[in-house]
Amino acid sequence: MSINITDAAIDKILDLRKKMQMPDGMVRIALRSGGCSGYSYETTMTENNDEFDKVFEFRDNTKICIDKKSYIFLIGLSLDYEETMMKSGFVFDTPMQKAKCGCGESVAF
Repeated sequence: MSINITDAAIDKILDLRKKMQMPDGMVRIALRSGGCSGYSYETTMTENNDEFDKVFEFRDNTKICIDKKSYIFLIGLSLDYEETMMKSGFVFDTPMQKAKCGCGESVAF
């Protein structure tokens, strides 16, 4: 099973790669314990991935890598990017997610 990514998220990743001077950079997505609902999403830019990571490639050589442990919960993930007057950032929609805290910073599976 795969993950989906919107054009807005791809455009943001391309912009980040350029700003960070990482032409081969990819976004690493992981789940970390913590927050009021149990887990929080963590995104970092990297040029390397672990041999056990799941790597997905999209247009313009945009890549997402997800560690093996997190991928179990993130199967079917849809990744978007939104920018409003109040906030900006990646938006995660995961089919296995059961709940989200009120502030939107953590999730439960």
